[in-house]
Amino acid sequence: MKKLILCLLALASPAFGYADQTQPPNVIFILADDLGYGDLSCYGQTKFETPNIDALAARGMRFMQHYSGSTVCAPSRCSLLTGLHTGHTPVKGNAEYEPEGQMPMPADTFTVGHFLQSAGYETGLFGKWGLGYPGSVSDPMKMGFDRFYGYNCQRLAHCYYPAFLWNDDERELLWGNVASHTYDYAPDFIHRQALDFIRSNKEQPFFCYYAAIQPHADMIAPEAYMKKFRGKLLPETSYPDDYYIGQAEPHAAFAAMVTVLDDYVGEIVAELDTLGIADSTLVIFSSDNGPHEEGGHDPKYFDSNGVMRGIKRDLYEGGVRVPMIATWPGKIKAGSQSDHVSAFWDFLPTMADLTATPLDHEVDGVSMLPTLLGKSGQKEHEYLYWEFPAQGGREAIRKGDWKAVRYNTNKKPNAPPELFDLSTDVEETTNVAATHPEIVQELSELMSQARSD
Repeated sequence: MKKLILCLLALASPAFGYADQTQPPNVIFILADDLGYGDLSCYGQTKFETPNIDALAARGMRFMQHYSGSTVCAPSRCSLLTGLHTGHTPVKGNAEYEPEGQMPMPADTFTVGHFLQSAGYETGLFGKWGLGYPGSVSDPMKMGFDRFYGYNCQRLAHCYYPAFLWNDDERELLWGNVASHTYDYAPDFIHRQALDFIRSNKEQPFFCYYAAIQPHADMIAPEAYMKKFRGKLLPETSYPDDYYIGQAEPHAAFAAMVTVLDDYVGEIVAELDTLGIADSTLVIFSSDNGPHEEGGHDPKYFDSNGVMRGIKRDLYEGGVRVPMIATWPGKIKAGSQSDHVSAFWDFLPTMADLTATPLDHEVDGVSMLPTLLGKSGQKEHEYLYWEFPAQGGREAIRKGDWKAVRYNTNKKPNAPPELFDLSTDVEETTNVAATHPEIVQELSELMSQARSD
């Protein structure tokens, strides 16, 4: 049936000629967890290197002004999947369900998984879900994914050696962590399943959503990786065992965790080359929000947010501006760089443009395909908007180079925001609201329009 759909699309869609191929490409979206803008050496990291992700960037395009959907996990992923900013997403925070899972999306939520299924893709999710407890109306198998392997619950994904993972809709015990104490490192299991999915679908278009859990706390990595950095990132400050596992060497652990992820990226790219499908595969790499400081991680030591202000849970640039790399050999110019202002909610409309399939749902995003392919006609956002209900309530908006940020919105929803000119102050150190009242008024009105009821 999927092959029939693809044949019909190929006959009906002149847009395939725009992408210079007769059927849409495979799509792999690799999403790091709490990786900051400055945590890759191709974005300025100097304490350690990320050679495989750097090579991915060298094969394609680095985006310098790309934004996550939110400043924490669940709403950011919701934005990525639905094409909506957090003024409109059904999930806006990390609401927990016990004993396992998070707040579900409504049953009628339309995701990029649903969309790509309708376009003839085989869809798979590998890693962390965080958008609906097991058996809810919003578990992965009901939200557009043919295959799921990993953690349903983002809270349980803090543990890198769990008792079980989800294999589609069934729990799969990791016996090394349950009985034998040989220690089964869950990301390795997830990674192998993702590679198997790619191999199994090499003859047909597939969408692989690879939602890695590194480098989110717990701060831990296999010993083979820890040895590479032990004693090299001093001084270390031991982290006590409390909500997260204790770690005597959190600097080494962080570098090791990112290195594991970097190796995974290298293996995915190598597999595409081996299978002969690299030229027909769009690979995107990004992160769900800015860097964290849990479990002993020290973002200041690593300059994890680059020169920018704020970390995870902030709506300053450091909390929401993230790295994004896109590679598609022969289509995306190698070694290129873009200052196009883009966000997670652009992914779904980009997929619609890529596959030349009508998108019959309202979204807040715009297609990035012209920028990716170096074509003219790139539509720009009127503005980007974020809201975050925790930490007293926070919201932010960017229009052009102007950025307005308002905190404590739960008590003062219409208080004057701070205003920053990102063209001269990407660090957001100087609030210029007093000298630009007309801009403050304009952005405040746009915030009210974008804000959910």
